[in-house]
Order: sequence, then C-alpha cells, then structure tokens
Amino acid sequence: MKLTIYQPSEIFLEEEVAKVKAESPAGCFTLLPRHIDMATALVPGILSYETPGGREGFAAVNGGILIKQGDQVAVATQMGVQGELGSLKKSVEIMIREVDEKERKTRAAVARLEADFVRRFMEFRKNG
Repeated sequence: MKLTIYQPSEIFLEEEVAKVKAESPAGCFTLLPRHIDMATALVPGILSYETPGGREGFAAVNGGILIKQGDQVAVATQMGVQGELGSLKKSVEIMIREVDEKERKTRAAVARLEADFVRRFMEFRKNG
C-alpha cells in the first residue's frame, strides 16, 4: 500500500507500507492491503505504519480524515510530527491541549452569541 499524509501546504509523508494503525472516534484499527475501502475521521494521536521490510514508523497527527481506496491510504491533517514513539507522546499531548483550547474558545463565542440573541430578542419584545 502507499501511505500519503497531507498537510495544508505540503505532503508530509509518502511511503510504501505493509500496514497502518490509527485511531478513530470509535477506537483503534489496523489497515492491511486487502481490507475493504473505507473513510473515517481520526482523533489526535499516533499513527503507526510498518514498511514491507519490517521497519516501523510513527507520526503524531492532530486528527484528520483517513481514506483507504484500493492500495492507497490518504490522510489529511492540519498538523503532523514524525519521530520516535517516546518523543511523540509530548507532541500528542500538545496537540490535544490545542484542540481543547480551540473548543473552549468556540464554546465561549457561541455562548456570547446566544446571550446577545436573547438580549436583542427581549429588547424587540419590549419595544414591539
């Protein structure tokens, strides 16, 4: 299989692989060449792969989309970091914190919009 990891501005990784391990919101999974075609969301975590020669590689991704079609496995992610398994743990923790911070900011913005809507609606009812 050919594994390609895309980032917004570049191809992050392109490698021939014998299998790919990743994690979706439903849990961990392994893809082998003869598995059926599929598409799934990925959660922030470590994607691992094994080359036909038996070398194992690792890449931390901050979530994304994985598509397997035939002998092609494509991953689209905002950010990826390649390295040894031990050093990637810290990268994953940072990615998860960044996602949590973005979600917190989004929830705060939505709460402000809701409060503004209710305030304007009450003013409208009062004046109307």
